[in-house]
Amino acid sequence: MRECVNIRKVAMIGCGYVGSASVFALMQSGLFSEIVLIDSDKEKAEGEAMDISHGIPFTRHMKIYAGDYDDIVDAHIIIISAGAGQKPGETRLDLVHKNVEIFKKIIPEISKRGFDGVLLIVSNPVDILTQVALKLSGFPEHRVIGSGTVLDTARLKYQLSEHLMVDSRSVHAFIVGEHGDSEVVAWSSANISGIALDRFCEMRGHFKHEQTTEEIASKVRNSAYEIINRKRATYYGIATSVKRICEAIARDEKSILPISHMTHGEHGIDGVVLSMPAIVGSDGIEADVPITFNDEERVKLQESADQLKKIFDSLDL
Repeated sequence: MRECVNIRKVAMIGCGYVGSASVFALMQSGLFSEIVLIDSDKEKAEGEAMDISHGIPFTRHMKIYAGDYDDIVDAHIIIISAGAGQKPGETRLDLVHKNVEIFKKIIPEISKRGFDGVLLIVSNPVDILTQVALKLSGFPEHRVIGSGTVLDTARLKYQLSEHLMVDSRSVHAFIVGEHGDSEVVAWSSANISGIALDRFCEMRGHFKHEQTTEEIASKVRNSAYEIINRKRATYYGIATSVKRICEAIARDEKSILPISHMTHGEHGIDGVVLSMPAIVGSDGIEADVPITFNDEERVKLQESADQLKKIFDSLDL
């Protein structure tokens, strides 16, 4: 990373529900001393910056303001949440063409300014758009990542913790593949503080393993649709996920998170951006983390990758 990168600065491009909620979460975190908001509607960005800034007296001193692309040059992290939102009845993949066109305008503005930090994509469909950003920017693969299945994994941990009546922080499990309908729960590697999931379930009086895992996976997969049907958008869960990813980058934590990134041969998948566990630090991805899949999970992961590849290959880039 260049010396001119300000490790205490983050930029948010897109000030809709997700972008604004994420900035609010980042303001409360105290991770950064400077946050710049950019939106095609400059007054919207100004209004959000003003509103969020009024909470600074209750947190830590920082500068939050609306800016333009010239303000991103020295940022450590640029987060992109810009794009059309998912409407009731739509899948994340239904958004692809609308949001690819938006990215065709945003990414060149970033790359021509010599940005040398980490580019974090949050807009949906996040796996496709992360690969679009990677191709359009020409940045190194380790510096272009997506929020991926970090939120899906959090939803999984929450549902398991509720089912087992145990602290969700003691649940260790991943959702991998697409952040969407073809996502894969890696049940075969899930555990509760090192105890195999099935064994822990039986300790808590639960024995219908196959039925329960199917029900939990369905709840997680349909969470966004349920929320959107009720309140038109999801933003708090993803905002805290964005904060968590930024923590790993800003603090160089070497945390293991299931983020969207380019794969090269892992589990027979090559040249596709999807979510797999990786070590995340100040420069983005440091290394992939191998986890165990059973045969069924491996097949589902390949199917998820094939679907994403087919869609990406159909795009006019």
